[in-house]
Amino acid sequence: MDQPVARVIGTEDATPLEFWVGVAPGQYLQLDDVVALRRVLPDGEIVHVYGMVSQVRARHEGARFDSDVFLIEDGVLPAEVSEAAQVTATRFEPEIFVPPRPGQEVARAEEDERDRALFFDQMAERLPIGLSRTNQPFFANLEFLDGRRGAHVNISGISGVATKTTYATFLLHSLFTSGALGARSVNTKALIFNVKGEDLLFLDHPNVALDDVQRDRYRAAGLAAEAFRSVGIFAPPRSGSAAAVPDVSARSEGVTSFFWTLDEFCHDDLLPFLFADAEDDRAQYTMVVYNVMAQLRRSASLDDGGVQIEGEGVRTFRDLTDLITRKVQDEEDRYTWAGPAIGTGTINAFVRRLQGAVRHVERLIRADVPNPERHRVRLEHQVTVVDLHNLADRAKRFVVGVTVRRAFEDKERAGQSRELLMVVLDELNKYAPREGSSPIKEILLDVAERGRSLGVILVGAQQTASEVERRIIANSSLRVVGRLDSAEAAREEYGFLPTVQRQRSTILKPGTMLVSQPELPVPLVVEFPFPAWATRASEAGPLPGGGDQPEDPFEGLTD
Repeated sequence: MDQPVARVIGTEDATPLEFWVGVAPGQYLQLDDVVALRRVLPDGEIVHVYGMVSQVRARHEGARFDSDVFLIEDGVLPAEVSEAAQVTATRFEPEIFVPPRPGQEVARAEEDERDRALFFDQMAERLPIGLSRTNQPFFANLEFLDGRRGAHVNISGISGVATKTTYATFLLHSLFTSGALGARSVNTKALIFNVKGEDLLFLDHPNVALDDVQRDRYRAAGLAAEAFRSVGIFAPPRSGSAAAVPDVSARSEGVTSFFWTLDEFCHDDLLPFLFADAEDDRAQYTMVVYNVMAQLRRSASLDDGGVQIEGEGVRTFRDLTDLITRKVQDEEDRYTWAGPAIGTGTINAFVRRLQGAVRHVERLIRADVPNPERHRVRLEHQVTVVDLHNLADRAKRFVVGVTVRRAFEDKERAGQSRELLMVVLDELNKYAPREGSSPIKEILLDVAERGRSLGVILVGAQQTASEVERRIIANSSLRVVGRLDSAEAAREEYGFLPTVQRQRSTILKPGTMLVSQPELPVPLVVEFPFPAWATRASEAGPLPGGGDQPEDPFEGLTD
């Protein structure tokens, strides 16, 4: 052990799980410091006890009243200032759970002792997840992320302050560049849904705002301070664009528009995803949805991506919805298309929702663009970004549900679990809310419960974990918390945080996260460096292989 900084005090109970230490004169301990001590048993065996400082207090010893502080400072009353720290035990070696004895010396745990205290020495494959305040790396056990012993990451925090998406991309960067995956990193992919702004459209551009201090922090974490090397970007086509021009403004090159053909919509059973708004399970119009879906499956495919239904050619989504509306409302076709014993009120509820989806998704389902296969979301790059920020919520749910289902089915067919697919989805509470049921929620539940066996890892983020389906949160091995609202921090979903850390979560600054992982009984307070990749057009430097810096059309404008 290093030089002692404290001793176990005898005025507070010491237990194997928690004890107090008095800080030596001229020394200090702060929150999150890692400490170590040794206890010698009667038979001579030495037990190494490690812990983390969870609370620190200072007080006047000898004072009885609050006003005594003035007399003490004037030298009228004798008193001493004492500092004490509460330590939460993290590890015993060997596992003999005895309390430390009063008077025992306590030292800061450094280097190898710090690794033992935080179980880093037992992690065969360590993934850097950030840094301490002193720029020492923190790690997570890769086995709890890649599906072997656990999987999935859940991130909570206030929008705009908690930097949830930034930390999610930092984890991806660490996964790809740290070497933790070994040869598997070549075929490991990430699918990111960009739901707000165009911040994630420049992941392949270096960040010109990155300074030398931040580069040193990357080196301290064992990571390269560089942008993502292989990025594919997909965006929805602009409304009314016959050529399906991508609907983005800050970036003009390297973006491909995406949509689905009417043929795919009918034969891949995509209709239910138009109704993915977590309706009540008792809503009877869902029976109509599945009856109509069965009829669409029987349509004939046309060469241009359209379909032929009962002798009628259909090439636009609006025409398709009009045809479905006629069929379910017509007396002769109602039995076949809507189903037996379906009332008029139920059919009208179905029609209202179907027609209400037209203006939101008609640019996403079409048969008027040549070579539609070029406009499919393909996971050919290491990172694939699907931009949703210009879409309405209903269209966002449709895109997320269809894209995740297809990716999940592709992994099922491949049967490969070692090559990972990381799915990053913000605003998780919109897609898998606690109440209700929907097709997209079922897909995300399937990913959370079966994804680890296929190598599909969900990195979900939301402002409030209390509004997300419990089973998705429960299946997440790594739980990350950024800045929280005080009311949200009091919810039972954050029971894994000690009381002090719940309080701290309400004042965390951007770039600081609380990370809980299965092997460590205490969440880590983790800082992560400024992004090495551009997070907006004004930060984007030239592409490493050449290319111009994109112009920011909003530069110079104010709110």
